[in-house]
Amino acid sequence: MMRRKAVIQLLSALTILAGIGFSQDAKAEAEFKIKVGTLAPKSSPWGKVFSVWEKAVSEKSGGRLEVQFFFNGSQGDEKAMVGKMKAGQLDAAAITAVGLSAIYKPYLSLQMPGLFSSWSQLDKAREALRPELEKGAGDAGFTVLGNGDVGKAYVMSRGFEIRTPTDLQGKKPYTWRDDPSSGIVFQVLGGVTPVPLSIPELLPSLNTGAVDIVIAPALAAEQLQWSTKLDHISSEPVGFAIGSLVASSKKLDSLPADLKAILVDTGKVAAAALTTRIRNEDDAAYGRLKGKMTVVTLSGDEKDKWKSIFKQARSRMGQGTFSADLVSRLEGLGG
Repeated sequence: MMRRKAVIQLLSALTILAGIGFSQDAKAEAEFKIKVGTLAPKSSPWGKVFSVWEKAVSEKSGGRLEVQFFFNGSQGDEKAMVGKMKAGQLDAAAITAVGLSAIYKPYLSLQMPGLFSSWSQLDKAREALRPELEKGAGDAGFTVLGNGDVGKAYVMSRGFEIRTPTDLQGKKPYTWRDDPSSGIVFQVLGGVTPVPLSIPELLPSLNTGAVDIVIAPALAAEQLQWSTKLDHISSEPVGFAIGSLVASSKKLDSLPADLKAILVDTGKVAAAALTTRIRNEDDAAYGRLKGKMTVVTLSGDEKDKWKSIFKQARSRMGQGTFSADLVSRLEGLGG
């Protein structure tokens, strides 16, 4: 009940920021427009928060500023969206750590496998890294408006269960093509050839059987329909998928000061609403998937085998993907 109340309060804050209700007559086209890309469907929990944000910005700016969302990856995968922001073809985006890594690679380190066991651990680590992460993004020409996470990542498969890392051998696990770290676990394990794809390519590949393992948050798997093609799910997460709302600093600075303040202030509230709502929605989605899939509960020995592989993968990531110091610091924060 308290979680639900907190979500409602955060969403209501956007309405308060708007200054008045959302009922208004049709008006002339906005003087300024912010084009925002996202992989999320408009009907998803992410899309619902974004729609409230759109209205809040329009109302508070008196119709002078419009936030226009492009849903369902219509602006391309996240790397493409970052490229469009750099080229001035897109002004902002709601992206995961994979997209953020195209801006500043260390963002992706927060998603290293087996690093955290709770959201609170991740929050502590991200706050510790926040100054350098935001500086890295700023140096690349981007402003982070706020965080909006994706969910806990679970191992899902079709036709078989995954208990130990060696169960992946001979299978067809999906990896996000633009994720520079996604294949390292499989490299450490050996005997596994992952299938690198973009997000829009995954569902067709599940349909044809070209992919039979997906590691992803329950909510994302449900909203993007991947879960309909899978029938086993792990009982515990192997990682935490994060995200943020980012904007082109050049575009922000081109806005009149009052409109920039409106966009930044409402963006922070929208991000806070996303973080709270999505974590709750992700837990609920996992509950639904457990009722439809076979839940794979690991023994202590099986868990230890995964921990060993994840430790080796993080060590290898510290040999080039990230600095060894960063990996060591995050492992200490993960505790």
